[in-house]
Amino acid sequence: MNKIIAPSLLSANLAFLYSEIEMLNGSEADWVHLDIMDSSFVSNISFGFMFTKYVKKYAYKPIDIHLMILEPERYIEQLRDCGADHVHVHYEACIHLNRTVFSIKEHGMKVGVAINPHTPVFLLQEIIKYLDFVLLMSVNPGFGGQKFINQTYKKLEETKDLILKKDSSALIEVDGGINLENAYSLFKNGADILVAGNAIFSNSNPKKIIHKMKELT
Repeated sequence: MNKIIAPSLLSANLAFLYSEIEMLNGSEADWVHLDIMDSSFVSNISFGFMFTKYVKKYAYKPIDIHLMILEPERYIEQLRDCGADHVHVHYEACIHLNRTVFSIKEHGMKVGVAINPHTPVFLLQEIIKYLDFVLLMSVNPGFGGQKFINQTYKKLEETKDLILKKDSSALIEVDGGINLENAYSLFKNGADILVAGNAIFSNSNPKKIIHKMKELT
């Protein structure tokens, strides 16, 4: 399959949100990525459900939601009603991960589990067969613009091996510190989806950066 680029609105100019969404609509971006933070699981606060609803209203591409919140199971119906297409919950934030995963699927959304840089991949072995995505954090979650953690390449290899071992169809998504310099290596080493924020939105020609990332596939 073609590799997927999911620009993260966390790095967009929110004063011109409609224009940023229109830019993505006219670009080769595949998804729109939204980080929802609660100031508890991570120290930052970002977007909420009303924000998600308005993004969905104007974006023509799937909405990829990354929940950096505690007790995400409380908000599954709200996410569906706001138009989320994919929902990623953190392994570290879910007491009843199996129940949460199946609830998301039952509400008609695709589901992924995200793991922090320090979390071993093998902890997903009992759930990975039921996932649509595994989201590998290549920075510590909570803020944009961080430096990519090189240990991610090893975790990428471990995730691929686990997917094969468990006969899973999950795609691998990588989020944090993605740019043109490491995007090629990540795709080459097995990533299916790259979440890029600062590298796209800080550029004077974001459509061109997205195009270059797509060319790497």
